[in-house]
Amino acid sequence: MLRSRVRLIKAHAYGNDFLLAPEPLPAGLGPREFARRVCDRHRGVGADGLLLVELQPSGASMRLLNADGSRSEVSGNGVRCIGAWLAAIDQLEPGATLTIETEAGPKMLELVSAAGSRITFRAAMGQPDAVREVDLLVAGENVRAVVLSVGNPQCVVLGPATEDRLHRLGEVLATHEYFPEGTNVELAEVQRPDLVRILIWERGVGPTHSSGTGTCAAAVAAAAFGGAARTLTVEAPGGAQHVEWTSDGIWLTGWAEVLAEVEWWQQ
Repeated sequence: MLRSRVRLIKAHAYGNDFLLAPEPLPAGLGPREFARRVCDRHRGVGADGLLLVELQPSGASMRLLNADGSRSEVSGNGVRCIGAWLAAIDQLEPGATLTIETEAGPKMLELVSAAGSRITFRAAMGQPDAVREVDLLVAGENVRAVVLSVGNPQCVVLGPATEDRLHRLGEVLATHEYFPEGTNVELAEVQRPDLVRILIWERGVGPTHSSGTGTCAAAVAAAAFGGAARTLTVEAPGGAQHVEWTSDGIWLTGWAEVLAEVEWWQQ
């Protein structure tokens, strides 16, 4: 028998996709189990994560659960997906600003432009923290990695960004004992001072087409230890985003779009 229905908004940024739940979940529906079910690619709606969203006067607040039900502090692409939804329902124009409250602090978005359903924002992602190089033993291989926080834990390995290397190192690094809460992993290849190419293994998800915070982390690692500039383009499989690392923090510019509104029939 049908017990309850949950309204969900499907959105993505560069193929990094999310389900937004803009209303409280029904009583008795556990968020972690719900995230696992709705994010399943074959038996659910399908997404990299579930965003529990609450509207606020200045924008919204969010809680993020990864596809496996685990908690994450923030998503750079996810906050823009919320921004794109708010821009659509409130008919916002370029120059409008929104604040998305996250577990990693508030993220301010400025609406830059709209091209069809794609809404571009410049997002203030804050300062990177505890940026350092470490040597980690991974599957019998000594790996030099740049570890840092951009609101969530990140591990960036500079050098060749190949699928084989991602699958050899990604999952092992994401769950390495050095990171007690797990970490996101990026392979980052500096192609020019103003261009870095990345592949991503996200904590609680696996390989993803894009990551906003991963893009920021890769830019910082490449600038600090790889000879890249502090203003650059970071290209992931899903597309390229623009990063500025300034004295005011990291600024991330990229688009997001809302795809559909769906109704989950909870059995």
